Amino acid sequence: MNNRGGLLAGLALGGLIFCLGFIAPLLVTADPYAIHPAYALQPPSLMFPLGTDELGRNELWLILSGSFATLSVALPAAALAFASGVAYGLACGLAPAWVDHVLMRLLDAVLALPSLIVLLFFAALVPLNNISLVLLLGLISWPALARLVRNEALAQRGRDFVLAAEQSGASRFYVARVHLLRVMAPVLVVNGTFMVGDAIFSLSALSFLGLGVQPPQVSWGSLLQSALNIIALDPWWLILPPGLLVFASLLAASLTGQGLLARWGNAR
Repeated sequence: MNNRGGLLAGLALGGLIFCLGFIAPLLVTADPYAIHPAYALQPPSLMFPLGTDELGRNELWLILSGSFATLSVALPAAALAFASGVAYGLACGLAPAWVDHVLMRLLDAVLALPSLIVLLFFAALVPLNNISLVLLLGLISWPALARLVRNEALAQRGRDFVLAAEQSGASRFYVARVHLLRVMAPVLVVNGTFMVGDAIFSLSALSFLGLGVQPPQVSWGSLLQSALNIIALDPWWLILPPGLLVFASLLAASLTGQGLLARWGNAR
């Protein structure tokens, strides 16, 4: 698959997942958590296209509800991580040398900590809801981007157009907003797509461990965990959809990011 084809495939797959999470649930009039004991653990059929779980709940409605819950947490978390990483990186790159040194040592300390372990630690301490999950995921995922932005800012800081702006009296905020962010836009967009995939994966992992989206809400990770609890009954129709959606989200982010990277790389 060429770069253009990969980019289009990633955008199409990402758009499909977005529609599944935010548009399709609006079309559902039934209660996704309604229990039908007489139809428990039914395989896919005309009545239940994706089958039912052990409580007799319609798996299709659960998938739609779980898609909304997953994306409504993962996307804001990725946005928070993106904004935090860009702001911290620019602060380091434009600050005096001693401030940059102190901030980078703090960043090194954060990067030395295993992110998943830190995430599990704080998830076990704070009351879990969608807002706290957004904050946890967003504030644990920014350091790598911050280092990248800082290095890019240092590389661009000595360019003629930046020096000319500073000599004409432009503030550092103006230089960052008008000049540096514009130059770094391709790198930022590519990394932003990867951060969306990372946020979805991290949330799914937390939910799989029971520390993500809390009941009665469901998410892709919690649906997968519930299905694996009864794997002895071979409920393949409960395992495949959430697992495939997590995989498809990571694939969409990867294809989009690599396609954009290749396209801008060729443009240069």
